[in-house]
Amino acid sequence: MKRFLGAILVSAALFSAPASGKTSDASWAPSPGDVIEFDVLRKGKPFGSHSVKFGQDSQGRLTATTDVNLKAGLGPITVFKYELDATEVWEDGQLVSLTGQVDDDGDEGSVKAARSGDGLEVEGTEYDGVVAGSIVPTSHWNFAATNSSKLLSTGNGEILEVTVSEQGNETIRVAGKEIETTRYLMDSDIDVMLWYDQAGRWMKLAFEARGQDIEYVLAKPY
Repeated sequence: MKRFLGAILVSAALFSAPASGKTSDASWAPSPGDVIEFDVLRKGKPFGSHSVKFGQDSQGRLTATTDVNLKAGLGPITVFKYELDATEVWEDGQLVSLTGQVDDDGDEGSVKAARSGDGLEVEGTEYDGVVAGSIVPTSHWNFAATNSSKLLSTGNGEILEVTVSEQGNETIRVAGKEIETTRYLMDSDIDVMLWYDQAGRWMKLAFEARGQDIEYVLAKPY
């Protein structure tokens, strides 16, 4: 679960047009003040939280700040913890910079990336070098991830190879409301299911690791 948690921690038309055949119209784009909040469950029980908050920097550029806190324990004893803090800066539909740091149950990592021409210069625990400027971070709020074969880890800079396939439409319940979504399978080290509504907004995530079901439940609509 360790390596994957670094990955799960990866706006549609504004940032990248979806591939042909995608059923979502991907019209949603985040605005400063928007917040995505998930309650994370492990085997149906509380495991922590995952939020993405959108803002604006001093130059008027869109920022997306991810905060993940997961913890499992036996009584007062913590047996597993995961903490991630990452900030993306976007301008004119392009990723301008990324900073992030992760504590994956004691295994720490970090990443800094900055745009240089058509590429991104990455300095990370798992990767140092230049990658295509079109790469999408592993924060998952960006629907463009469903049309990607590589993602940039927001925790340690690793370049993750992924294969994404559409799995069909599905109605899910979010905060007491029925929402029409499209489900995607993201095949990497661990198979991850992602649900987006018809506007391209991230609605749900689920995967299995070490025989345990992990599920992201949206705390409220956005």
